[in-house]
Amino acid sequence: MNFNESQKRAIAVCDGPAMVLAGAGSGKTTVITHRIRSLIEQHHVDPSAILVITFTKAAATEMKERFLQLIGQEKTKVTFGTFHAIFFMILKIAYHFDADNIIRENVKYNLMRELVHRYHLDARDENELCANLISEISLVKNTRIDIRYFYSKSCGESVFRDIFRDYHQYLQNNRLIDFDDMLTYTYDLFEQRKDILALWQQKYQYILIDEFQDINQIQFDIIKMMAQPQNNLFVVGDDDQSIYRFRGSKPEIMLRFPETYPDTVQILLDTNYRCDKQITDRAMKLISHNKVRFDKAVHSSRPAHPDAFRIHYFDSQEKQNQSITDWMREAMEKNESLDDYAILFRTNTGPRLLMEQFLNHNIEFRVRDQIPNLYDHWAVKDIRTYIRMAAGSRERADFYQVMNKPLRYLSRDSLRESQVAFDVWEAYYRDKPWMQERIYKLRQDLNLIAKMNPYAAINYIRKGIGYDEYLIEFAQEHDITKEELLAVLDEFQSVAKGYQTFEQLNNHIVAAQEALYEMNRGSKKVNAVTFSTLHSAKGLEFKHVILIDVNEGVMPYKKALLDEEIEEERRLFYVGMTRAMDSLHICSVKSTHSDLMVSRFVEEIIHP
Repeated sequence: MNFNESQKRAIAVCDGPAMVLAGAGSGKTTVITHRIRSLIEQHHVDPSAILVITFTKAAATEMKERFLQLIGQEKTKVTFGTFHAIFFMILKIAYHFDADNIIRENVKYNLMRELVHRYHLDARDENELCANLISEISLVKNTRIDIRYFYSKSCGESVFRDIFRDYHQYLQNNRLIDFDDMLTYTYDLFEQRKDILALWQQKYQYILIDEFQDINQIQFDIIKMMAQPQNNLFVVGDDDQSIYRFRGSKPEIMLRFPETYPDTVQILLDTNYRCDKQITDRAMKLISHNKVRFDKAVHSSRPAHPDAFRIHYFDSQEKQNQSITDWMREAMEKNESLDDYAILFRTNTGPRLLMEQFLNHNIEFRVRDQIPNLYDHWAVKDIRTYIRMAAGSRERADFYQVMNKPLRYLSRDSLRESQVAFDVWEAYYRDKPWMQERIYKLRQDLNLIAKMNPYAAINYIRKGIGYDEYLIEFAQEHDITKEELLAVLDEFQSVAKGYQTFEQLNNHIVAAQEALYEMNRGSKKVNAVTFSTLHSAKGLEFKHVILIDVNEGVMPYKKALLDEEIEEERRLFYVGMTRAMDSLHICSVKSTHSDLMVSRFVEEIIHP
């Protein structure tokens, strides 16, 4: 196999600390596997003394398979695994843990729900609150921050400390650990039992780490202990692809690696073998705007093709989605493989309308992320309940759901029967004519809605009845941004625009929900377009990539305010760009009729 000079240098490294800066598409997996072979065949290192760590189980499996293929054998004594797998192996030997000692996800969430109720935390979406609390507990552990100085975004600091304490008390009482405990327990074990640490230092004298830019503080602290005293630590990564700060990853660890180990050998893999030259050059132009990074020049081994890079501006998101749908239909007509296409987006709610367009046109697609069901959102359920009532439903549960959205001061006690009769309801308030007037107005509103098409009906519920005002007040009371809630109904209203009757809309919703359920179950489709968040696309490559909704507030995300947050958003966009091999299409809404602004990242790409 032909290697360039940088790859040869990296493969030949034997002893001491080494850091390989591996740009996108630079062949880092090949370098790592050949370096392992070099250690064994050229430097006579015992294979059982080599530890290779990756961040995902899939990456560990692929790395091991690539290595076995390289050496032409079916098994090896080299250890391949994730941080969690390696550290749990250590704990199994030290504490006799087994799989039953790992808390199951459903048990963890049930425990968190119990704690949410115990501390009387109020949330419209309890599942989301539990997930956020679990993430924050994980962040505290992975960053090794003193909990006294951790600011929770989910609840008050004292309540969070209580939840953190009770959560761990439950684990200890039941001899359970979570995945983060695999790190903290290993760290504590090595700190307290230097004899046990010495055994593992002796066993693994050569440590290789892939995707080093994603490492967190406690992982690095453990690895530093294990690598002593030889410090034969070979780390491979790309600081420009560090995108997991929200999980506790610290790109600063990689940036400071040469300071931590002054005798570090630094090697830059500066050739991108994946992307067309146009794509590589544009991506490097973008990422050069980041100030906190290793200064590096990466070039493509491939020529530039005029059609490899395109920026598309659309008057609306609907027109963007329609154009992309048309592109995929053209690809199908040309018998192109849809497997070659990927549609990438910032958040998992971003592609829902486009996915529904694909469903309507029988374009096959697969989804790498769990996509939230638009029709499961409580605000959409409220609107659909109004529509159901307008169509004739008199179920008391439906009236309970929306009769005070907006607030009409109607009492639940006023509805005594399971089926609501307006005359009986008005009679309950016979001594309060102003309340009867409100019931009469609701009845008239439902009669009006019944005569409208779905789009007009939703618009009337929002503006005429005042549901939007209710949402805005709700957002203020619950410290939610009103734009997020209103955007959900904008999306639903956009779906409704294509249907003339409520029956047609409901049929579409049923079909969309069934399709989404299958997608979220992980159904495997062949010859299908890939939908993926930018985060989930990392490590993948496609001939053709389409980046959608490239607008301010989306890319970069609206919650990214600090310089370091903007730089992470730029790295995320860079990751998306460098997934493309042959063509990259960047789609943005640019219209005088819209509040949306083209992303600053587009400006950085196209201007000198």
